[in-house]
Amino acid sequence: MTPISAALLLAAIALGSAAQLLLKAGTNAIGHFAFTLDNALPVALRVAMEPRILAGVGCYGVSLVIWIMALSRVEVSVAYPMLSIGFALNAVLAWWLLGEAFSVQRLIGIAIIIVGVFIVARS
Repeated sequence: MTPISAALLLAAIALGSAAQLLLKAGTNAIGHFAFTLDNALPVALRVAMEPRILAGVGCYGVSLVIWIMALSRVEVSVAYPMLSIGFALNAVLAWWLLGEAFSVQRLIGIAIIIVGVFIVARS
């Protein structure tokens, strides 16, 4: 894998993780909601106008473009498993930025993911 290919993959993964965290922060700001026929439009507008949700959607859009660029350079059988790094990154960042729980079981799971990605990358 070339340095450019690796950089594209890592950028796509980082932007995907940022998108998830921004969407979560946006939903935390809005609070719990349920769509009904009576409130569908106001709730949809509230979600659509939340800046963190808009930023998360933007990150997903840019991530998609970068992901396509990465796929043009890297075999999908190598690139796709690399997305698993995002699971580990999200767990750590959600703990750090959002105060989510971080247990020994999650740490073991993250270690397994990282080992698996390393094995795939070396193949």
